[in-house]
Amino acid sequence: MSTTPSGSNERPLALVTGASAGIGYQLALQLAQQGHDLVATGRSEGIDPAAVDFEEHGARVYPVRADLAEREGVDAVWDAVQATGRPLQVAVLNAGRSIGGAFLDTDLDDELALVDLNVTSVVHLAKHVARHMATNGNGRILITSSLSATLPTPYETVYGPSRAFTRMFALGLREELKEYGVSVTTLLPGATDSGFHSRAGMDNTAFGPGMKKNSRVEVARQGLQALLAGRAQVVGGDLATRWTYVKNRVLPETLKAARHALRARPRTDSPSNTPAKR
Repeated sequence: MSTTPSGSNERPLALVTGASAGIGYQLALQLAQQGHDLVATGRSEGIDPAAVDFEEHGARVYPVRADLAEREGVDAVWDAVQATGRPLQVAVLNAGRSIGGAFLDTDLDDELALVDLNVTSVVHLAKHVARHMATNGNGRILITSSLSATLPTPYETVYGPSRAFTRMFALGLREELKEYGVSVTTLLPGATDSGFHSRAGMDNTAFGPGMKKNSRVEVARQGLQALLAGRAQVVGGDLATRWTYVKNRVLPETLKAARHALRARPRTDSPSNTPAKR
């Protein structure tokens, strides 16, 4: 990685979505530490103090507050990338959320917004990124999926399928972009100490407080290591998480669904349908 002074155009430019908290914050922070300047996005005002943190590691940061569930939000992010006048060498499409609770109880508008964020915005932004990098003849893309992409997810009924789409989309795009010198890597985190499940309204499930979870710092490190190595995908987490991925490749879908339901089903009768964002 380059170690040129902050603000120099010799530093590679990276885009990170969902950079204000959780895994996305760590991905952006570690890219800054490795010598990248950043276009860092987040839905909340938390992106501004996060940008200050990244700047402390020598990065020039272009913070963008935008809701990627809206088409205008994706356009604003890409406009910010173009406004730098610099080639984008790394793109981390990480923003995503879940909604906990029984499908009969959860709000339809919330779930359609989840699809807009987890699926539509990834396709939309990836279109810009892929064409830009293919034209330049180089670049690296990291797309965050989830271990949930490998099983049905009752009581997160829309989240798992959205991440299954993200995973297959990334793997297909990887094959297409090989000839242009662009690599695509998929990150599949297991349960992580990012506050993700709490923001999904799942504190009253087995995914709530007290559950042992993977370090978001380590998951981000694993993701970036795989990205720089040009790997197709990486499971983010400890040995037990990686073993779960292996088992999920062979276990019946009905069995995996039943197991997930035991952990994700709310312990009370009240629905847990607060959307989680990262």
